Amino acid sequence: MGARLPPGRGGAHLTMVDRIVLVRHGETEWTRTGLHTGWTDVALTAKGRRQAAAAAPRLAGRHWSLVLTSPLTRAIETCRLAGLGDGAVVDDDLPEWDYGEYDGLTTAAIRERNPTWSLWRDGCPGGEAVADVAARADRVIGRCLAVDGEVAVFSHGHLLRVLGARWVGADPTFGAHLLLSTASISVLGWERDTQAIVEWNDTSHLARD
Repeated sequence: MGARLPPGRGGAHLTMVDRIVLVRHGETEWTRTGLHTGWTDVALTAKGRRQAAAAAPRLAGRHWSLVLTSPLTRAIETCRLAGLGDGAVVDDDLPEWDYGEYDGLTTAAIRERNPTWSLWRDGCPGGEAVADVAARADRVIGRCLAVDGEVAVFSHGHLLRVLGARWVGADPTFGAHLLLSTASISVLGWERDTQAIVEWNDTSHLARD
């Protein structure tokens, strides 16, 4: 059987992803308290586990051609509790932005050291610049585009914001404008043959606790 084309798209009969569903991991103690949580492997809180489980009905009953997850525990656990752990592929391009020396610090604490600091402009000493994160996001998008059907991606706030920006061909710094809550669900897809953001930061499945 030939590859399906997303609705409304014409042209050559090529294998190409229909939709990419992005799931940010649930709450951790560090995200709850506003600490920059990069490559430090922090577990979900009890609330974070409830949030991840609440995503399961939203993701159930669909055929996933590919499920990708960050190698960090909080993303893997979210993937498992959301019901997509079986067969998920760990992707080494999906960890959060490497905050280097700023990992585990609040923005206020960082600005005590560097009052004019901006993550999106300056990156992090000993960590990544925005171009580094964008290169990883572009590689993930390339893998997704090669898949016929739907893909689920479990990852982190800043990485997914960069990925959303790059999906629509924007500069990665556009991710600064894409708010993303813990355990939110976002959908990347198509408007005819143009890559588009279909849904963003949907938290309607989450309890307000």
